[in-house]
Parts: sequence; C-alpha cells; structure tokens
Amino acid sequence: MNKPISSAEIRQAFLDYFEEMGHTVVPSSPLPVEDNPTLFFTNAGMNQFVDTFLGKESRPYKRAASAQKCMRVQGKHNDLENVGPSPRHHTFFEMLGNFSFGDYFKEGATRYAYDFMTRVCAIPAEKLWFTVHESDDDAYHIWVDEIGVDPGRVLRMGDKTNFWMMGEVGPCGPTSEIHYDWGPEACDCGEENCSVALDNGCNRWLEVWNLVFMQYDQDEAGNRTPLPRPGVDTGMGLERITSVQQQEPVNYRTDLFAPAMDRIQALLGDSEAERAAHQTAYRVIADHGRAATFLVADGVRPGSEGGEYVLRMIIRRALRFGRKIGFTAPFLAEVADTYIEQMGAHYPELWARRELILRTLTTEEEKFARTLDMAMARLEKVLGDLEARGERSVPGDVVFDLHSTYGLALEITRDVAQEHGFTVDEAGFVAAREAHAAASGTGAFREYETGASVYSRLLAELIVAQKLPEGGVNYDPYRGAKATSEIVALLRDGETVRQVEAGQRVEVVTAMTPFYVEAGGEVSDTGEIVVEATGGRVRVDEMGRPVAGLVVHRGEVVEGTVQVGQEARLQVDDERRQQIRRHHTATHILHRELRRHLGPHVVQAGSLVAPDRLRFDFTHGEAVSPEKLAQIERSVNEAVFANQPVTITFMGQKEAISQGAMALFGEKYGDTVRTIKIGDGDQPYSFELCGGLHVENTGDVGLFRFTREEAVGAGVRRVEAVAGSAAQQYVSERLQVLDRIATRLNSVPEEVESRVEALLAEQRALQKEIERLQRRLARAQFEEMLGRIQQVDGANLLVAQVDVAGVDELREMADWFRDKVSSGVAVFGTIHNDKPMLIATVTEDLIQRGVKAGDLVREAARIVGGGGGGRPNLAQAGGRDPSKLPDALAAVPELVSQALN
Repeated sequence: MNKPISSAEIRQAFLDYFEEMGHTVVPSSPLPVEDNPTLFFTNAGMNQFVDTFLGKESRPYKRAASAQKCMRVQGKHNDLENVGPSPRHHTFFEMLGNFSFGDYFKEGATRYAYDFMTRVCAIPAEKLWFTVHESDDDAYHIWVDEIGVDPGRVLRMGDKTNFWMMGEVGPCGPTSEIHYDWGPEACDCGEENCSVALDNGCNRWLEVWNLVFMQYDQDEAGNRTPLPRPGVDTGMGLERITSVQQQEPVNYRTDLFAPAMDRIQALLGDSEAERAAHQTAYRVIADHGRAATFLVADGVRPGSEGGEYVLRMIIRRALRFGRKIGFTAPFLAEVADTYIEQMGAHYPELWARRELILRTLTTEEEKFARTLDMAMARLEKVLGDLEARGERSVPGDVVFDLHSTYGLALEITRDVAQEHGFTVDEAGFVAAREAHAAASGTGAFREYETGASVYSRLLAELIVAQKLPEGGVNYDPYRGAKATSEIVALLRDGETVRQVEAGQRVEVVTAMTPFYVEAGGEVSDTGEIVVEATGGRVRVDEMGRPVAGLVVHRGEVVEGTVQVGQEARLQVDDERRQQIRRHHTATHILHRELRRHLGPHVVQAGSLVAPDRLRFDFTHGEAVSPEKLAQIERSVNEAVFANQPVTITFMGQKEAISQGAMALFGEKYGDTVRTIKIGDGDQPYSFELCGGLHVENTGDVGLFRFTREEAVGAGVRRVEAVAGSAAQQYVSERLQVLDRIATRLNSVPEEVESRVEALLAEQRALQKEIERLQRRLARAQFEEMLGRIQQVDGANLLVAQVDVAGVDELREMADWFRDKVSSGVAVFGTIHNDKPMLIATVTEDLIQRGVKAGDLVREAARIVGGGGGGRPNLAQAGGRDPSKLPDALAAVPELVSQALN
C-alpha cells in the first residue's frame, strides 16, 4: 500500500483499512440533528450511533467506520473565535472514526490506531506520544506491554484531556489520545521542559487521534450508568492527519483548503504579499465558505433561529471579512464551487445540490450587503462614542440593536469590537434578546417592536421641557420604599397620552422613583402609584429602563384616573422587597462559601434574585455531591447566624478592585461603583461590586436552605435556594410531607428512610420475578408458535399475535426466530398500553428475494392506523386501532407473496 498523501487518499485509505479489518463503512449522517435537542449539528462521528451504544438500536454489524461531516459552533464545542487566527481551528471538519459496538474494546482500538498510523500512514513511531486517563490502567498497559510503546511516551492525564462526553448527557468514557510531535523547533510555549503533559496549547504537539472507550451513559443529574454494550468510538480529524502527511503544520496550506485560498486570491487579484497580509480574512472565508456549502447541501437555510441562525451568521461573518480585503460583489458561491468540485466525489450531495448551494449563498450575501455598510457605520459610531467617554465595552442592548435592526450578528460585532480593542457585553446582549422575545410574545409592551426611538424621543422632550434633568429620572431605590414625585409622562401601547383610566395598561414616568429596576439578576420591585387628588391608583407589575436615563413603571390603572402633571405617592411593596433583599445578601454569602468549599475557580455565571427563591449559576466542572452541598448549606447558615454587618460604600472602580472587591461575570460597571461588604475589618467575609438591595445584617437573612443542584451547561452548575420566610415555608411543607408519609407507612419520621428502603428492595425483587416469569411465558408462547410456521411460495412464514410486555419482548422473539429458523420471515404483533405494535424480521436469503422487514411493517401498520419502518432485516411499527391488529397480521402472507421474486 502506497503512503497516502492527499486528503482524498487519506480519507479513502482510512475507510479501506477498516473495511479490510471487518468494519462496515457507514456513510456520513447529515449535519442537522433532528432527534437530539441538545445539538444543532452533528459534532462527532459517533452521533449517529448513540442509540446503538445505548442498546436502544440493533445494527447488522458490530464494527463500523465512517468519514463524518461535523460542525462545532455551539456550547463547549464553539471554536468560532479561533477560526482565522488559529492555523487549525475550523467550524466544519471531517472526522474519521472507527466504532465497536460490544465487539473489540481497548486493545483492538489501540492496535488498529497504531497500525494505521505507523504502517499505512508510515509515520515514524518516535514522532508519536500517547495519553491515557489517569485511572485507566488497562489502556496504559496495552500501549506499553502489548504494543510495546516506550513507557516514557505514555502519559497519564486527568478528566480535562482524557475523559470524553458527547454533551451534558449521553455516552461518555475515558480516552486515549495520540499526539504528533512537530519537533522542538515548533515549540512556542516557552517551557524549558516542553511536554504533552503540560497541556498548554503548545503548537509542538498535535492531537491527531482520540480513542474513546465508551463505558457509561450520563443523565442530566450527572449520574453515570454502565452502557449495555461497552464500545469504542474513535475520532481522527482529517484536517490534522492531512497536515501530518503533507508535513504542513498550518491546515490552510494543505490541499483541503489550498484550492479555495487560491480561488480567493484569483478573485481579488492579490499578490502573495497581499494574501499573506490578509491571512485571517482568507482563512475565515475559506473555512466559512466550506461550512456554508455543506450546511446548505444538507438542507439548512439561513434564518434567525437555531441551526439556521448559525448558517446565516457564518455567511455574514465571511462577507464582512471579504469586504475588509476588497470584495465588492458576492463571492462565496465561487468559493463554494471550488469545494463542490474538490469534494463532490466523496460527498455526492454537493454535486446534486450545486445550484441550490450557489443560489442560496449569493442570495444571502446580496441581502446582507444592502445593510452591511449602514451596520458598520453605526458600529463605528458606537465605538467612537465609547472611546470618547473612555469606555471599552459595547453594551449588550446596543449589540442587540445592531443585531435586530441591521442584522449584525453578535459574533460579527464581537469581531469588530475586538479589532478595535473593545469587549462586548454578551450577557447583556442575551438579556436584551430575551426581553425582546418576552415583550413580543405577550404583546403588552413591545419596546423593541415599537423601537427605542419612542423612548429616546420622550426622554429628550422631557429634558428640553425641564421636566427631567440632563441625567434623566432620579433613580434612587436605596433610601426607602416610598417617595412622592410628579408624573411627567404616560404611555399606552407605545404612544404618549395625557390621561389614563381604570382598566388600562400604562407605563408611568415620574421625576424620581424609589422602585428598583431589574439588574444583576435581581428582579424589579412591584407596588403602587397613588394620586390622592383624583383617587387614581396604578398597580405596578414591573419596571423597565428602555433607554439610559428613562425609568418606566409598568402596570394597570385599577382605580380612578391618572394624569400627566399630577403629584403621586410611589409605594414599593416593602414586604416583597424585604424578601428579595434577604435572598440577595444570601447570594453573596453563598458565592463566598462555594468558593471556599469548591475552590477559587468558582465564579458567578448568572443569577436570579426573586422574593420566592434565589438561583445561582457558577463555574464548576462536576456535580456537587449531596454531602458537599450539606456542608455548604451549614456554612452559609453559620455566616447568617453570625449576624455580620452589611456595609454599602461607593468608590472608584479601580480602587474597589485593588482592595479586593469581586466584579461579577457579565455585569457592567461604571467608574464609580457600589460595593457590598459583609463583615468588619480589612479582610471582610465578602466584598463585591453590586448595585442591588441588601439587608443591614446577615442575621436578617434568616434560615437558608438549598432546593436544587443541577448542570446548566459545559462547566457550569446551578443551585437554587430559599431564605427567610420562603425557607421557613419550604421546611414546614417538607416536614408536613414527612409526617404524612410516616403515617401512611404506619411508622415515625425517624424510621421513614429505612422503611422506604425495605419497600423498594421488596419491589425490586418482585419486579425481577415478574420479568423472569414474563420471559418464561414469552418463550413458551414462541416454542408453541413454531409449530404454526406456514409456507408462502416456498418461504417459511410465522405470523402471530402474542401477549408480551412490550417491544423489547417482541424484539427478543425476533431474535429467537432467527436463531431457530435459518430461512424465513416472522411478524409478531401485540397490544401494549392500548396501542397495537408490530415487529418483523427477515433472513438474509429472503431479503435477496425481495422481502424487506421495513416494507412489511409499514404496509401492515396502515391497517391499524399507524406507520413505521426500519432496516430490511428488522423493523417495527405502531398504530392507533388495536381492534385492527388481527386484520393487519392476516394481511402479512399476501404481502410476503407479493414481495417474493
């Protein structure tokens, strides 16, 4: 076998090798993922085999190999910001993989990988380094003792590098990685003893192949259970192995990208020096052009949600970079055509959908080009204004306005901002987007549909009329829960009015307000606005700050009339506010205790402070055990009961940070900040920047109690808790439940746990006995049915309605049939939960004669008012009308006869 050099040769050599090793070569699944709500796109070769690993699906092979199309532009797999600057990051890539479903395991996977790399690819063994999970002695000994790798080249690593998960839920297991050493001259980390073990991103080391030993299935709570059939999932990026084979450390210089890069250069008429100067833009266009080509080929269309948003975003990001380097007309179709010609032989959908791809890309480019210049001009002005004020972060609401008004995706705004030395308030963008969605959904106050211009214009008019000072509404929620102020404006449905009456929804603007506006996770105050002169009363349901300087009270007139110019009494619901304050101070205490118990890596990643509960998201890579959570809860309560003072101070931001104040992720701070200090002295218990409301002493928080702990994203956990009266109510309700359960069990609360454990053990034993008896009955039914095999045109056929527990038992009968009958067709039906179910199995010789299980169940299912399908050798279906099941089974002999050829 000649050493494969080109990307096409490497891809084919990989598939040929594993086919020779008894693997079934399986085509790539499409990029869009329809059956997994946690993914927009396929992001690994094993995605299409998830149900096989979980034992939910049976395949006619135990070994498979594939070249899988992948996209990583979401969640923990989001590489977008690195695409362009990095020599090897991509949105779209091809993953070469071999898989074992309960067949070979660690030894087979390592031997195949080593043989392919050293023999087929002819990579010198001394250029390879290997890592295994620190707890995986088996993998270590296979490399060292079975294969004979130098022990010094096999490194034990932790979860970060050698434990793989498809997502927050699903199959997972320890891994073994194979790294290629580019040599000391490629080292750029500056470490004297540079090593793979440092895991510091040094360009000397290239992770080429990841062998995942699929052993567990993780649920949403982080629990891992052994898979029914442990297997192997490997992934070797075609881009990376190609760079090794072509001895080109920069992926964009390999033959995977070179034709597209050359096409970009030809379209622009650039010199080599100009191409080098525009390196990042060339890479972004080449990468995004390839990704967009495959997405459109797989049926994705540009849009505003989910995967459609991703496609639109990468097209527009490529266009923005194209404009920077000289493109004035649509160009992505030309780039796409290069990939279609280059890769269509292996991915024929590119050839088949060429016109759709080119038209879609050109149409989207033309559509965005009409607004891009205006969007960029607006963004440049925003950055200029921020520069003049000495600010370096683009506010989230501004980013959202650029997105909603000009179609400028967050990712593009972030790119431009970073190029000018600015950051982007991404958390604020998300909040603005969610607020827009909520407002649009309810139809109550469509501030973004109406447009911020309504509020901006109103604020300007009030300042000119001297109804408000230059700074806008005097916002002061810190000095008390009530105040008196003049009503300076009223709005209904986005229009200013002079008067509102009972029953009408309204936005009230007063010259000052004591109401807190939602910020930093703390919800808005509620309460009422009362006009004594006319008996008018507005119930305030929420607060808003549609533009800086303008605060609006949103609610309903419940009595009388309210007019502009009247003096009003503003009264916050102080009891509700007190409970919010308790939860907010409890959040600061919680943050401190999480860091103390879990480590300094813990930082806030989001929060909700409400009257009935608090929610706190924080960075942490694993579930917090019940025991650890109990320790943290005790520590929080100890801090509460210590009754430490809570001190509020305003100071310069730099001064506060220098004194140790913690600035929270995603929050915006001005030059002067408000700090919350818990405890006395130079080393207080807690010291944070915060604009929210707090109690005066920690003892005012009252009892603290956790109610939930869960994962919310990669490396982010969430806890929910209650404090004060909410905690008292929570504990009281739980104790009442415990008392009722104890009564039902004829026990006392102290003995409930042991009593329940005994009942569960008894239940498990009974369930096992039921399952054993059901299987015996099913086997007895099956043995009796074998005597009823009939002949249809020379073929054995068994059709029967059986009494079994469900589809698993039907599948088992199908397996028994194939074990007993070397040539034949079996169709079994049952009624489960008042629904008819069918399963069919066909032996290989009769498949060759035209009988297919999927066709049989599909036709039979129509009779019971349903549908289904599957593979030629095994398929299942369901329906709605159980009374028609006998008719459906009676139709099978004729269906088999018609299919036989």
